[in-house]
Amino acid sequence: MVYTYAKLAGLSNEGSRPVVTTSSTARVYDDAGFGRPVPRGSRPAVVVVDFSYGFTDPAHPTGADMTDAVLATARLLDQARGRGLPVVFTTIAYDPAQVSTLAWLRKATGMAALTQGSELVEIDARLSPQPTEHLVVKTGASAFFGTALAAYLTAAAADTVIVTGATTSGCVRATVVDAVQYGFPVLVPRDCVADRAPGPHEANLFDIDQKYGDVVPLDDVLSYVGSLSTTTAEAEARA
Repeated sequence: MVYTYAKLAGLSNEGSRPVVTTSSTARVYDDAGFGRPVPRGSRPAVVVVDFSYGFTDPAHPTGADMTDAVLATARLLDQARGRGLPVVFTTIAYDPAQVSTLAWLRKATGMAALTQGSELVEIDARLSPQPTEHLVVKTGASAFFGTALAAYLTAAAADTVIVTGATTSGCVRATVVDAVQYGFPVLVPRDCVADRAPGPHEANLFDIDQKYGDVVPLDDVLSYVGSLSTTTAEAEARA
């Protein structure tokens, strides 16, 4: 049977976790052992993927109106910062040599506009990035590919990764897959991720939730983060 994106990523009346609308598909995934919940650690890090103006400003060819997801992420960041948790931003930025040579840019030509020094690669100001927060500049989809992100998260003693950002079907998904392959349990607050079209967005949330991390409502993540003790370093900074 062929499933449309809408069927593949229908939403349950019982909550915000994406589930299939056909019992046969749900049974196949469940019987195969997919969709089990991941453990949650005591020191999660928030990784905000590519919420730069090139993605969040619909005036740019690569952008779309991601206001709801950006503002939801801002709520999460407020709480994470209050708990002294690691916060990481990523942006895609190319130098002139890369623009003319990288294979990805031959497939996704619009991405070539994301050049170093341009407004398109700046993090959306609505997220209030702090000078002390780590910025990963990347040229691939995953925040981990060709970067020191895994080493940074390990040094920061992170034991869980909360992934937000754009796009769900591209860099968010790639980052989630690599995060779990590096050994981090992953949470994706569905309110905090966005894409250019609903079909790829929902289909990839379904796939992430079944195979790589837990796709959960923002309120669930806020409750989880809010239940954590403020870190010693944060407490000392406030003393």
